[in-house]
Amino acid sequence: MTRPRTTPAVRTDGSQDTQAHSTHPTLDTALTSSLDDLRRHLTAHLDPAARDWLEHALDEAAAHPGIHGPISAWELRLAEAGRRCGAVYADAARVLILDAARAGTDALTRVYFQGTADERRAVLHALPHLVSGSSALPLVEDALRTNDTRLLTAAVGPYAARHLAPHDWRHAVLKCLFTGVPVDHVADLPRRARGDGELARMLGDYAAERTAAGRTVPEDLYRVLDLTESAPPAPGTDHPHGKES
Repeated sequence: MTRPRTTPAVRTDGSQDTQAHSTHPTLDTALTSSLDDLRRHLTAHLDPAARDWLEHALDEAAAHPGIHGPISAWELRLAEAGRRCGAVYADAARVLILDAARAGTDALTRVYFQGTADERRAVLHALPHLVSGSSALPLVEDALRTNDTRLLTAAVGPYAARHLAPHDWRHAVLKCLFTGVPVDHVADLPRRARGDGELARMLGDYAAERTAAGRTVPEDLYRVLDLTESAPPAPGTDHPHGKES
């Protein structure tokens, strides 16, 4: 497929995306790194009152982990996090509270389905830190059925990269293209897309549909297509996702 000449991407606020990269860790990178890094990031950025509140919330969750009755104390702290820590840092604070509460799949599922969109997003960010196997995939699959771009962004993180089956992962990539979620948010994209002929076919079909309808093809589509055309793993090497039947 021939890539057209393009201009710099334009954000929804009208500003151009120069794809400049800061030398300082961002909250997005902290959310996908270790919990220790995440806590250090918050400690460095929260004001004293918010830091004190978070420390109390973490101590409380650690002292009374798990699910207790209709609602646990730490679940109430999840609801407060936006007001106490500010919208920018609330996701990270909630992830740390979920970790302190030793929330397993059952607790995470309860928070996800009973919580607000903000709390659902925090659960998705917490999955790679708190769930080692694939038992929480239904939460990712539910998020991928929505059109909430912030929820979708959280859903295509490291947990999905590890556990989504090839068919479902390909559709997650397409969903990002449909909804305008930048593919930079798709965790482990280069490895999972490498040599994926079926994904390349799906991308080609989508590009053809948009062209036939007189609509532009997202630049991100060509970026992913380039990845699918890179060399696949050498024969005989292990591939964690196997072949799709």
